[in-house]
Amino acid sequence: VLVTGAGGSIGSELCRQIARHAPRRLVIFEQSETALYEIEQHLADSAGDLVLTPVLGSVLDRILVEATLRKYSVETLYHAAAYKHVPIVEGNVIEGVRNNALGTRVVAEAALEVGVASCVLISTDKAVRPSSVMGASKRLAEMILQALASRDAPVTRFGVVRFGNVLDSSGSVVPLFRKQIRECRRLTVTHPEATRYFMTVNEAVELVIQAGAMAKGGEIFVLDMGEPVKISELARKMIHLSGLREKDEAHPDGDIEICYTGLRPGEKLKENLLTDSNVLETGHPKILWLQSEPPQWTTLAPQLDEIAEAAARRRTDAVRALLFQCAGAGT
Repeated sequence: VLVTGAGGSIGSELCRQIARHAPRRLVIFEQSETALYEIEQHLADSAGDLVLTPVLGSVLDRILVEATLRKYSVETLYHAAAYKHVPIVEGNVIEGVRNNALGTRVVAEAALEVGVASCVLISTDKAVRPSSVMGASKRLAEMILQALASRDAPVTRFGVVRFGNVLDSSGSVVPLFRKQIRECRRLTVTHPEATRYFMTVNEAVELVIQAGAMAKGGEIFVLDMGEPVKISELARKMIHLSGLREKDEAHPDGDIEICYTGLRPGEKLKENLLTDSNVLETGHPKILWLQSEPPQWTTLAPQLDEIAEAAARRRTDAVRALLFQCAGAGT
């Protein structure tokens, strides 16, 4: 089994849960040396007989990705590597699109070339009718797997698993609120009506593994994350659970106030996991199957080439325009 982005919030939990299933070898692929070291040390402490193989590198390195898959006879691949912070990707368009979309093309085509049995992409609710570069780049990543799966008898089973925010993940509001409460600072919320879907990282990854096992070719699976949570209410609950009181007009002697900062570039007020597309149940009550018409590889591949050429020329506006032209509708 190989996990890209193995040092990230989702990737590291994938590694921990996969290790408990005792694969013959777990290849942890990560571009951050620090993150790779940390997840390797964590897994090594409880690895037992597991053969653990750390690989340092980028998913954009086609030669490295293909050589790694071939050298270790990888059978199952979880592609979790991605830049995911909306404002950061919004300000670094080319790197975001290269890593999230073009990197996915490299990984998926390498999986096909080598004959990996199963390739599962970790996606996001921000890919639905994307308003941000991050969301559109992840939607394009989904389209790449769908298009490759729709080709004649591909040797690799491709699947996509889409879900919302993970509690306590890197960049989540929960650790941010916790830090702000600890430092007795204001809790910063973008908008009083902003809502997000939340799930624990443990549950999300358990469902990713189960959904990935269901994939037969090109499916987009959506995790049922329950009802969306209002961020302002989450902030209030965390203040109260910390034994403190919210400071507002009615309670000027309170401890911590909530400050509304406004939506950042690319952010939505509300996220969606589904559109009006056809949604079917699966054998698992928390996993849904989103039926959608896959793009044709003969159409998508030239568009990806055009995006890659614009990125190589550092033409930010062109990359953004081509990205939304290709993937902006979402599904």
